Amino acid sequence: MASEPGTVDCYHCGSQVPAGAPWSIVLDEQAHPLCCPGCEAVAHAIVNGGLESYYRFRTELPERPDDRQAVKAETWAVFDDPGLQREFVHTEGDSGLVHATLAVDGITCAACAWLIEHRLNALEGVSVSAVNLSHHRVRVTWDPQRLKLSRILAEMAAIGYGAQPYEPDAAQQRLQFEERMNVRRLIVAAAGMMQVMMFSIPIYVADPGEISDDFLALFNWLSFALATPVVFFSAMPFFRNAVRDLRTRVLGMDVPVSIAIGGAYLASGYAVITNTGEVYFDSVAMFTFFLLFGRYVEARARRRSGHTGNAMAGALPLSAVRLTDEGDERILPASELAAGDRVLIKPGHGVPADGVIEEGESSLDESMLTGEYLPVTRRVGDGVTGGSQNIESPLVVRVTHAGREARVAGIVDLTDRAFASRPRLAQMAARMSHLFVLRLLLVTTCVSIAWWFIDPSRVLWVTLSVLVVTCPCALALATPTALTAGHGQLRRRGVLITRADAIESLSQVDRVIFDKTGTLTSGEMQLLETRPIGGLSADRARVLAAALEAHSEHPIARAFRTWRQATVKASERTSHTGQGVEGTIGDRLWRLGRPEFAAPEQGLEAPGPGQWLLLAEAGEPRAWFALHDRVREDAAAVVAALQAGGLNVELLSGDNASAVEDLAKALGIASWQAEASPEDKLARIRECQASGEKVAMIGDGINDVPVLAGADVSIAMNGATDLARTSADAVLLSPRLMRIVESIEIARATRRIMRQNMIWSVCYNFSALPLAAIGIVPPWVAALGMSASSLVVVGNALRLTRFQLAPPPVPPPPGRLVTA
Repeated sequence: MASEPGTVDCYHCGSQVPAGAPWSIVLDEQAHPLCCPGCEAVAHAIVNGGLESYYRFRTELPERPDDRQAVKAETWAVFDDPGLQREFVHTEGDSGLVHATLAVDGITCAACAWLIEHRLNALEGVSVSAVNLSHHRVRVTWDPQRLKLSRILAEMAAIGYGAQPYEPDAAQQRLQFEERMNVRRLIVAAAGMMQVMMFSIPIYVADPGEISDDFLALFNWLSFALATPVVFFSAMPFFRNAVRDLRTRVLGMDVPVSIAIGGAYLASGYAVITNTGEVYFDSVAMFTFFLLFGRYVEARARRRSGHTGNAMAGALPLSAVRLTDEGDERILPASELAAGDRVLIKPGHGVPADGVIEEGESSLDESMLTGEYLPVTRRVGDGVTGGSQNIESPLVVRVTHAGREARVAGIVDLTDRAFASRPRLAQMAARMSHLFVLRLLLVTTCVSIAWWFIDPSRVLWVTLSVLVVTCPCALALATPTALTAGHGQLRRRGVLITRADAIESLSQVDRVIFDKTGTLTSGEMQLLETRPIGGLSADRARVLAAALEAHSEHPIARAFRTWRQATVKASERTSHTGQGVEGTIGDRLWRLGRPEFAAPEQGLEAPGPGQWLLLAEAGEPRAWFALHDRVREDAAAVVAALQAGGLNVELLSGDNASAVEDLAKALGIASWQAEASPEDKLARIRECQASGEKVAMIGDGINDVPVLAGADVSIAMNGATDLARTSADAVLLSPRLMRIVESIEIARATRRIMRQNMIWSVCYNFSALPLAAIGIVPPWVAALGMSASSLVVVGNALRLTRFQLAPPPVPPPPGRLVTA
C-alpha cells in the first residue's frame, strides 16, 4: 500500500508509522522504521534468527502482530500439561518422537511458510516441520525430552504467528475421510463416464455395418476396462449398503441400485466376453456418476445447513487463567476448572466456564450460543456462559459450572438427543421407502417376465430402466434434507430443538400458552417498596426475606439477593409451589408469599395494585413487599404476531389477579388466568387438548416442568432452570421472544417442504414406472431422471436456508379482557 505524502510505512506490516516512533530494525546496514513494539519484537526475532531472507521472499504483507504475541514460553506452559497433550500430541512409533498439528494465524503467502519452517527446524529437538499453506496448519515432529511444546508455540508467536493445537474429534475425522473418499469416487465415476461415452457415441450414431467388427470389439473391451473401476470403486458404497440392508432384512434404496449396476455390468461383461448381446457400460457409468453426484450435493447441503456439533463442542477454550487466593495468575487446562474457582478473562479471550462476574464490566459476544450477533454488556453480579468471547475489558469470574456441567456441554447433549431419533413424518417416509423397494422388486420381476415373452432381446435394458428410474432416492431424501435444513435455520436463530418431533408439533400448534414471570417478563424482579408491620424494621424484614429465599432459583429470590447476610440463615426451609416459602429462623417459623399462605387466619389483601408478598412470623404479618418485573420489549409484538398467524394466545400465571390482569391488558391477551397452580395450568392444557387444539407451552421455572411435559410442544426460555430445559421440546438460547414466532413459521415451512418433497417423490415414481415398464425410457435417461428427482428434493429443502420471516404486525390496541 503506497504511503501518503509525508508518511512512512512500517517495514514489517506496512501500517503507517506514527511521527517520532522510536522502533526500527537494521537490515543490510540500513535502518527500517517500524510502527509498534509488536512489529519490532517480531522483526528482531526474524533477523536475529538468521531468517532475514523472509523480507526478500515475501509477496504479501503479514497481519500486524499484537504487542502480546512476543511473549515468554511460560505463557504457553499450559500446553505442556500431559493431560492436555493427550488430546492432540501423538507418538511417532518407537522413535521416541511426537508430533502435533497446529492451527496457525497470520499466514498470507509462501514466504510465511518458509519462515515458520526455518524457524522451527532451527530449534534443537525439532525433527521436521511442514506447513500446509492452503489450510493454515503446521505439522511439527520433535523430541519431547529435548524440547517442550510451549517453546515451539512461543517461537512461533515471537515471529508473529499465533498457533494453537488443531485436533478434530473422531466424528470430524470420519466425516473428512468420507468426504475425501466421496470426491475420489465421484472423480473416478466422472472420468469413466466421459471415456465410456466417447466409445459409445460412435456406436449410437453409426449406421449398421459402418463400424467394423474389430473396432466394435475394441470399443466394447475399452468400455469394459473403464467401467470396471467405476463399479468396483465408485459404486462400492451401494453394494456395501445393500449387503447391510439384506442382512438386517430392511430393504433400502441401495438394494435396487446395486441390482441395477451389478446386473448391467455382469450382463455387459458377459456380452463382451462371448461377443453376443448388447452392452450397457455407458448406462452403468452414467447411473453411478449421477447417483454419486446427487448424494454428494445432498451431503454438502446437510453439512452446510445442519447440525454443527463440532463447533459447539469446541466452543470452550482449552486453557484458562485461574487466580489464586493471593491474586497470582496460573495458567491451566480449562478442563481442570471446578466450581468456586476464580478465573481472569482477558479481552479477546474466550470464557472457559459458566460463572458470575465478581470484578469488571465488559461486552461479550454470545453469538455462537444465542444467535444474537450484537455484543451484550455484562457487569458485576451478571452471569456469563462458557464459550462466549470477551471483547473490551478484563473480567474476574467465579466459576459455577465447568466442563461437562457447563451450559455448552448441555446444549450439545440436548442436540445429540434430538438427532438420535426421527419425527413421525420421517419414520413414515422410511417405512414408505422400505415398502416401495419391496414392491419395486416385485414389479420389476413381473416386467422382466413379461418382456421375456414380448421381446427377449430387450429384457435386460427394460429391467435396468425400471430399477433405475423408480429408485426411491428422492423419497428417502424427502424428510432428512428438510429436517436438517430446518434444524440449521432454527439453530442459527438461537432456537435449540431437543426432541425429534418438536418441529412437526410446532407446525400444528393452535394455541400458545405463556407463563408470566421470566417468560413474558424479564424475570428480573425488583423490590420497589417495603412496608414493615408490628415494629419490625424495613432492613430486618428484607434480611429475613433474603434468608428464606437464599437457596431458591425463583426470580423472586433474586430481588432479595442484595440483603443476604451470612449470620442469618433459615433452617427446615420448604418451598410451596405457587404459594411461597417457609423456614425456621432462630426458633420462630417465618413464611414469605401470598397473604393467604403467609397468614391464613388474617384474611389480608394486598395493600395496592401490582405484585405484593407478605412476610409473616408464626402467622402474624410483619412486612409487605412490593415487587416489579419488567415486561420484555418484544412481548407485545410477539403476541400480535401470533394472533395474526391465526393462533390463540393465553396467559396462565401463579401471580395475583391484579398483576396478571395488568399484563394481559398491556399485551392485548384476552384469555388469562391468575393464581393458577401447576395443577390448574395442567388442567387447562388438558381442557384445550380435549377440544381438539394443539397446545404450545412457554415457561421457565421448576413449577412449569409438569405443564411443559403435558403440552403438545413445550419451549423453555433461555434463563430456564436446568430441569425445565431438559423437559422441554425446544430451548430458546436467545432472550428475544420473537424467536418463538420465527420457530413456528420455520416449523410450518419445514413441514410444508417435507410434504412437497414426499408428494413430488411419490408422483415421480408412479409416473416414471409405467413409462419404463413399457420400454420407452432407455437406461441413460432413467439415470438422469432419478438423479434429477433427487436434486429437486435437495434444492427444495435448501430453500429453508434462505427463509425470511415477514415483518411482525403492529400490536393492536388491547381489547376487552375476558377471564379464563
